[in-house]
Formats: sequence, structure tokens, C-alpha cells
Amino acid sequence: MRIARTRLNMAAATAATAGLAVAALATAPLGGVAGAAPAAAVPQTKAIPAITGHTLARDVPTPLSSAECEAKWQIACYNPLQYRTAYNLNSLYRKGITGKGRTIVIVDSFGSPTIQHDLDTYSKQFGMHSAKVNVVKWGKVPVFDPTNADMTGWAGETTLDVEMAHAVAPDAKIVLVETAVAETEGVTGLPEMMDAEKYLIDHGVGDVITQSFGATENTFPGFDQGDFSSIKKLRYAFEAANRKHVTVLASSGDGGATDYNADGSAFYDKPVNSWPSSDPLVTSIGGTQLHLNDKGDRVTPDSVYNDYGAGGGGQSHVFARPSFQNGVKSVVGTQRATPDVSMAAAVNGGAWTYSSFDPTAVGWDVYGGTSEAGPLFSGIIALADQAAGHRVGNINSALYALAKHGAKGNGIVDVNDGTNNSYAGVTGYTAVNGYDMATGVGTVDALRFVPALARASRR
Repeated sequence: MRIARTRLNMAAATAATAGLAVAALATAPLGGVAGAAPAAAVPQTKAIPAITGHTLARDVPTPLSSAECEAKWQIACYNPLQYRTAYNLNSLYRKGITGKGRTIVIVDSFGSPTIQHDLDTYSKQFGMHSAKVNVVKWGKVPVFDPTNADMTGWAGETTLDVEMAHAVAPDAKIVLVETAVAETEGVTGLPEMMDAEKYLIDHGVGDVITQSFGATENTFPGFDQGDFSSIKKLRYAFEAANRKHVTVLASSGDGGATDYNADGSAFYDKPVNSWPSSDPLVTSIGGTQLHLNDKGDRVTPDSVYNDYGAGGGGQSHVFARPSFQNGVKSVVGTQRATPDVSMAAAVNGGAWTYSSFDPTAVGWDVYGGTSEAGPLFSGIIALADQAAGHRVGNINSALYALAKHGAKGNGIVDVNDGTNNSYAGVTGYTAVNGYDMATGVGTVDALRFVPALARASRR
């Protein structure tokens, strides 16, 4: 979710071997998937970035302090140094846990033509060293057109994903996969993403994959007839990740307990969920609102993200309750529930980013949404991978076990202030003690959570 200098639009709604492989991928012809054009009047299931927007300002020349944002726009805005304090990351950095030797894979359609320059500018502004972004183009990715709202929406998502991942894990390698978009059997964009992810997994590229996109389960072909095969046949990348111990994350969405209908014109008037966040092989990342001072210290405990969007959460209508949620079955019932854990996502407390992909709007932006939370948590996973000395892999069982057995000592911080993710007229869920479908098990204190997750993932 972007606030500064953008307009609201539906397109924006919502190790050595590995290094060699990335170098090869970056120059190899990766084969696009061609598809027939969708029928004119039939909405297609479409992967959209988990990012929406609201115009507050244009052409912000330099980031403002939280106090200045509150005075100018009546919202808080945070920089990476504040996040590092809020999530207790600096002590890890002093111990040498910076994500070094680990690789974060970010998957976005179209990407951004200016991502390296933008990350360099972002890093310099806050006194951080930058990182090389290894770009892999999957399929026939079209030339970037800054007047195309679909492309600029994804470019904004790409910017947020890369800069947030780097903010948390400054020494982790970043592989950005830019995919083409084609319609295949009623599903647009997702097959290319899953093909790209599986290829990278099979070739040993990446320790954690973060996905800031989704499509409402109800919009997949066959859903209304109880046929979930169109979703389940897309799970092959996640199955490969599970075998290779690659962690897969997905943003839980920005529609609270609901999400967009098939043509993206409105929200469902009932509880729905979105894929890939709802997949049990994925860790679903929900959203919180941070309340920080300019140093990054908490003024009050975190609450549920619910302002220009709300943290996605609820029951899947496709996947039954996985074993790792048996301990919270009194909350989730018989179905897979999301989110699993949460990070910063509220617009009131959004993240500063820098972008220049749109030549008419070069400068600093404030973003929010679970598309911020996902890449933030990918940085946490990279830190845990380094601390463990190996990939922590699918963390879901470990996450729920840590939450059950001494959450505070394990770095899991419950969000239980009574706020909720009701949104667009659909009643959501309240943040209470323990697991809930507003923020999952809660959020994290990285200084304690990273080593606890590293220990729990020993194999």
C-alpha cells in the first residue's frame, strides 16, 4: 500500500553454487509461457500485487521524521533504522548475524527497471551499505512502460519488496525474479510465477522466497463447483520448496477477512481467503500497526493493521486444517487459517521507500500493507538461516511450537490489544491472547526469535 505521490488504482490494489546459478539464469533464455487471450466478458483469476494506494503527497524530496509525517499527513511514517530498533535487530547485527551467505528470492511481475539505483539511493540515505540485486527475467517480460498502470503497480511492489528485505537482512543476497504475464486455463500470471520459483528451487537458488501477491480462492476456476484442482495444480513450486528446505512466505492480503472479487471491482461481502497465503506449505504473513517514536522505541504495543486496508486473515475454503494448527483448532476450526505471524503493515506507520521507475514522480514514498510485512519477515528468515548454518525450511511447525512453549522467551510477541481486521463491511477477527486470525501467533522480537527458530529447525 502506497501513500505518497501515487493515485489509487486497481492494478496496484492489492552460497557459491547459488551465485553461479543466478549468473547463468540472468543471461539464459528462460522461455515465456504463451497463452490465449481471455474471453472478453469472463473475469480471469489474476495475481495482483498486495499493494493499494491513497494519494497524500507528490514528489517528496527527502524522508520526513515520524513527527513531521504526523503533522503533515496525520500518519506516522518509519525508516529502516526505526524498524531495526523496533524488532531488536541491532544486537543481532553486532553479533555478525546480518543474513550474510543467504539469499532472498523476490517474485514480482514486470519488476522495476530502476531497482538497483533505487536500492542504492535508499541505502545511502539511511547510512546502510547497498546490495547487488540479481535480476532474473522469466519469460518474455515486456519493456517497462511507465504509463502502464499494471506495470507501475508491480514496480511499486518490487521497490517495497527489495528495500524492506534489505533493511532487515543487509548482507543477504537478493534475487529478483521478474515474470511475464499470460493467461493460462483461466489463471493469469500465477503459472509463470510458480514455474520460475520451481526452477530456482531446483537449481539451488534461494533460501527464502517472499511473495507479495495473491488471488482470492473464490476466483479460481471450478471453485463454485467445489473443484479446487486449479489451485492445487499450482502447488508444485511449494512442494519442491518443502523438499529442498526452502522457506516460502506470502502476504496475507489487505482486505481483512475479505478480498477482491474476480474482476477486482469490489470486495466480497463475506469472509474469503486468498492463495498462496492460504496454502499450508506457505507461511502466511499478516499485518500489524507499530506505534514508535522517532528512535524506533515502542510507545504502545502493536495493534492490528486496519486503516487504508486491513491485515488479511481467516479460514481457507480450499485447505483443511494442517497438523501444525492442531494446537489452535478451537480458534481455526477444521480449515487452514491465516495469518501465521505478522509484521509492520499499517499505512499509519508506513515505510519510507525510494523509487524512480516513473520519470514523472521520482522521490520518496510511504508504503504499507502486508506487501511490506512479507519482505520484512523474509529478512528475519535470512538471519535465522545464517544463525542456524543451514536453511530453516518450512517453519510452520516450529513457529507454532515456539508460540506454545514460552512465547516471550522464544521471541514471539503476542498482539492482543483487542483491535480487529474487520474491513469493507465484513466482520473480521480480534487480536486476543494467543493465536488469532487477525495477527496469527503475533509478531517477533528478532534478538530472541532468530536463535530460537534456528535451534528449532535443526535437522
